[in-house]
Amino acid sequence: MLTTQLLSLGLRKIRQPRVIAEVIGGIILGPTAFGRIPGFTEHIFPLDSRPYLSLVANIGLCLFLFLVGLEIDSAVIKRNARLSAAVALAGMIIPFGLGAGLSVALYKEFIDKSVHFTHFMLFTGVAYSITAFPVLCRILTELKLLDTTVGIVVLSAGVGNDIIGWTLLALSVALVNAGSGLMALWILLTCVGWTLFLLLPVKFSLHWIARRTGSIENGPTMFFMTVTILILFGSAFMTDIIGVHAIFGAFLAGIIVPRDGGLAIALTEKLEDIASIVFLPLYFTLSGLSTDLGLLNNGITWGYTVAICALAYFGKFGGCTVAARLSGFSWRESSTIGSLMSCKGLVELIVLNVGLSAHILSPRVFSMFVLEALLLTFMTTPAVVFLYPPELRVRVAATGSNFANVPGEVADGESRPGTSRRRRGVDDDDDEKKERFLVVLDRLEHLPGMMALAQLIQSPPVYSEDDPLPLGTDEGSSDNGSKKRKSIESVVPHQSNLSLSTLRLIELTDRTSAIMKYSSFSAETLIHTDPLLAIFRAFLGLMGSEGSVGSDVRMVSYEELAPTVKEEAKRQGSQMVLLPWMPASQQIQLPNEAHQSNEPQATPRNVINNPFEGLFRVAAASSNTSGVGTSASALHSHFIRNVFANNYVDVALYVDQDQQSRSDSSPLARSISGGRQHIFLPFFGGPDDRLAIQFVAQICATNPRVSATVVRFIKKEDVPEEERIEKPEPSHTRDEQNRDLNTLTIASANQTVFPDTMYGQANTETRLQSETADSITWARYAQPTSEPPVPRMQFETISGPEPLHSVVTYVTTLLADLSQTKRPESSHPKLLVVCGRSRRLAVENHHTELRKVMEDHGTSTHGAEVKKTVGDVGAAIILSRCPASLTILQAASDI
Repeated sequence: MLTTQLLSLGLRKIRQPRVIAEVIGGIILGPTAFGRIPGFTEHIFPLDSRPYLSLVANIGLCLFLFLVGLEIDSAVIKRNARLSAAVALAGMIIPFGLGAGLSVALYKEFIDKSVHFTHFMLFTGVAYSITAFPVLCRILTELKLLDTTVGIVVLSAGVGNDIIGWTLLALSVALVNAGSGLMALWILLTCVGWTLFLLLPVKFSLHWIARRTGSIENGPTMFFMTVTILILFGSAFMTDIIGVHAIFGAFLAGIIVPRDGGLAIALTEKLEDIASIVFLPLYFTLSGLSTDLGLLNNGITWGYTVAICALAYFGKFGGCTVAARLSGFSWRESSTIGSLMSCKGLVELIVLNVGLSAHILSPRVFSMFVLEALLLTFMTTPAVVFLYPPELRVRVAATGSNFANVPGEVADGESRPGTSRRRRGVDDDDDEKKERFLVVLDRLEHLPGMMALAQLIQSPPVYSEDDPLPLGTDEGSSDNGSKKRKSIESVVPHQSNLSLSTLRLIELTDRTSAIMKYSSFSAETLIHTDPLLAIFRAFLGLMGSEGSVGSDVRMVSYEELAPTVKEEAKRQGSQMVLLPWMPASQQIQLPNEAHQSNEPQATPRNVINNPFEGLFRVAAASSNTSGVGTSASALHSHFIRNVFANNYVDVALYVDQDQQSRSDSSPLARSISGGRQHIFLPFFGGPDDRLAIQFVAQICATNPRVSATVVRFIKKEDVPEEERIEKPEPSHTRDEQNRDLNTLTIASANQTVFPDTMYGQANTETRLQSETADSITWARYAQPTSEPPVPRMQFETISGPEPLHSVVTYVTTLLADLSQTKRPESSHPKLLVVCGRSRRLAVENHHTELRKVMEDHGTSTHGAEVKKTVGDVGAAIILSRCPASLTILQAASDI
């Protein structure tokens, strides 16, 4: 098990399927490698233990074949039978013929004459013609080909190929186990009868039990699971008694499980881990103990090995390529189909082990075929990447027939109707109004932050005189309310051009159930059923959003999350991407935690800083009773930094720190009740800060509930003491125990896992241009001459030797002032800090002062990840424990 896991870590980097690691691990533990160490095999795998290992491995093999049966969906074959039938048949007949022809020479050279040639020829032909459907499905998912015409044809042909291959293998085993031709016919007919019994009455009964127990609607119950497991092992036992291998009964049991309501996926989720982690490594170990590549020790053996590999590959590749070409595919698509269908993987190894256990294959020939299966599986991914790059792929249209094709990628010069693609600094004005936003939703706990940010960028509902007052407007009588409605109508412009596109990201793992979900994945269905999208749409509806709202759902691996955001922003023509981030310290506490005493508490288990978590990604999907774990927050910051580094549009990151306001009233409730917001913008300069001041000005101009204070901080060493801002009292900062920054980031030992997104140093010319643009932008908004001033915005300038300390002091002072307004506590204006990320063209170097801020607040060893994610100014506010939420902006860069 350990050997397989370690090998898969390295092979995953070169996009090889897990089966490669399992096969190589078994070979390493066998006589090929470790078995040559004196005493290794005798002590680790003694002969007395082999029967027990074999029993457990066969139980696991039955579980695995049951999961393979669950993966196979007959509806896939029916939908695409016309195009896939030719590929499947050509991929079976031509390789079978080549294998049968080669078996003549192999039989004469390596096989004992006590073995019937017919039996050996059948096993050789089946081994040549088989396609590993489970491995093929994982490769298609890894290369994102399941939604292409090539992927659909290969998937359908692979299912049909698998079913025919198992039937041929059953025939081969029946012939081997039978003493005569009449007995072989009896075994075959009995097996057909058992198959019909499972496919008709047992399948109907299992579907009836699933409906009666509510397993289809609510997932498999304990009773349904018990019945299913009994059918699985009962069917395996029966086929073994009949004279066919037990794996055929397990495979048939998986086929008859109902697919309604995702029941097959739920069953897979319950069984896949124990089968893939425990049982399959044991099976491959036993297979490896029988594989001795040292037997390939002469030229004749190697000559036949090369012939086996070449004929196996070109038989599959040539047959499927020609069949696909005759079906109307291009040569590039046809060759890709041929390369994918040549994948062998686990299924051929099972066939080979069946032949070895039946003494049809000799250990030398078995080793030759194992090497062939390993080589062909290893070749599949690089061959497909070379033959069918992403920019040349043809994807299935969302509407129309299965093969109404559309280009897979939109050309750089094209765009969707109603959208445009403009880059900052190319043909965008610096003050262009932001009207097209892409909102990224990935987790439920990030939803409040996106609600709060969406509330800011759109104007509140416009009411007519006949409409009732919005909730929470309790000032005065109905006459005053009428005047208030008229004033709102006169202030708020019509925002018909506002566009909010929502991207729902779902992480795709390497589990079998995740692959099944992806293969049956329907974006149109998830768009209407996903709970996060439903909640966000309801929020926008209650907010009275008048702009267009679009949604898209993408299931991608963790490494593809950031590129997917970039791709979607480009496709939608978005001007700004809105991202959420809730630091791990803001996890929702259990109800009884707020009333516990102040006694010292044990460090939570998830606070332990493990330098290997980033490498193994063990906490990517982990959670505990209080929300997202520490490592999950750090991994999310890695995703955020990748988006910052790779996006060519403006990016806004909402850091949700407003824990107290969230407990008083949610952003949804506050938005409906007319909650007010005050924005504080510390302006230092640079493209990010200029974007921030333009963004805040746009919000204040369109949203009458928002006011802002913009302060330009200038670093000067000789400022008189009376002009400096005093350090805040400790009472203005959040309680130390509630803001334990140990849970905010991972230790510095783990920092090398995540790449920094620091931009290169700017030259003198670009820095002077940036400083000039800073002065122009500040003068335009702070001292307007030709334009009317932006409403509800105040400007001031503060100089001092420690600007970050001044920022922290200003924030805490604003928090204290806002909390003392003469309003009910629940209606106090909430403070939002907006600042630039300033990881490039920074006006000042704040590293020394930021280190001092961290030391002052006891967070000197925990701020590296925060600084890399949000920049120096944002890190100073977070690490100083100011209980105010932040929006970090980064201006677009040409990438």
